[in-house]
Amino acid sequence: MSIAATGVAAFAEAVREAEKLIANPPFDVSEQDLAEGYDYLAGSIRSSLQMAFDYDVEHPVLINPTHQYARQGLDNPDAIYFNAYLAPGASYLVSGVRGTTADLSFQIMDGTYSAEGAPNTVAAFDDRELEVKADGSFEWRFGPELGLGKGATLIVREVYDDWNTEERGRLRIQRLDTAGQPRAALTPERVAKRYGVAAKMLVGRINTWFAFPEWFTYKEPVNTLTVPKSTPGGLASQFSSIGHYALSDDEAMVVTVPVCDAAPYQAIQIGSRWYVSTDYEHHQTSLTRAQSQADPDGKLRYVVSERNPGIANWLETTGHPQGVMMLRWQRITRELTAEDGPTVEVVPFDEVGAHLPYLEDNRVTPEEYTARIAARQVGIARRMIS
Repeated sequence: MSIAATGVAAFAEAVREAEKLIANPPFDVSEQDLAEGYDYLAGSIRSSLQMAFDYDVEHPVLINPTHQYARQGLDNPDAIYFNAYLAPGASYLVSGVRGTTADLSFQIMDGTYSAEGAPNTVAAFDDRELEVKADGSFEWRFGPELGLGKGATLIVREVYDDWNTEERGRLRIQRLDTAGQPRAALTPERVAKRYGVAAKMLVGRINTWFAFPEWFTYKEPVNTLTVPKSTPGGLASQFSSIGHYALSDDEAMVVTVPVCDAAPYQAIQIGSRWYVSTDYEHHQTSLTRAQSQADPDGKLRYVVSERNPGIANWLETTGHPQGVMMLRWQRITRELTAEDGPTVEVVPFDEVGAHLPYLEDNRVTPEEYTARIAARQVGIARRMIS
């Protein structure tokens, strides 16, 4: 067996190990859950290979490893994610043109998420800390002053509020101390190493996202949401509220949260027990403030249920009687408090209307709901990177 083939064999073994994890997860699964688990496995294989084979600390690129075809870590339906690997002692230029999205944020971590814990954040900020010129262009230079060690990563998040009007910007990264140097030719050893890296990533990724919600989300009582606080392992400019739900077909959860004056981006989403987003392209499993209907009293009222209550702010559970939930506030201008956070009621589905004080304002027809889904499909197509 050649050296490169040895790497392929290691990755094939990792796929078999990952498949066993999916087939025997640490929670009960339905037939639908299992089908989604194997879809999650396919996305994880894709992303692991992409991250390993696009890996280049000498000439890094911004990689888009998380999207609707490769979900992980309760991925935000409103975000485009970019990752780049960083080298100790190197100097970098991140530059581009700011789009019109609600938020553009940057985070450097001293490693990656694992089943043992979250990495430390070395730097985290949004574009308000950059000098953005009148034409939208900007530059950010950084390097040895950050004291980066081996395994450091850059994560860039570009986050939409209105999927159908906001425009993505342009971004690139360049390592300055290797600029102009040609990339070395591939060797069998290098290819084998990349397959080995992909193998570790694949199994590690699945184990990580089995563990992560156990540390935070599932410690909370079912059918509750936490007071907004800084997101664990996340951005300094993001607050979040987390929880998990368990609802029968005859129940609904009414989530009430104020429109926040301190965060231009505010959103809510549902996720599956695989700790990934559910189908946000063809179903309304998430809503931003722009996509939500605010009541005259300044509150956003969402109904989480399997059955359609006929209102604008319905969050579809899409065959998942149990799942996770998250609310996010980004680009905040002050610390959020309990008054900014959600309240939760679980009610009989047939009594939902009694818990919506502006029910007549909230109603949508089946045709209007179909139009909402069509708009989501267009919005995702506009920004899709694959």
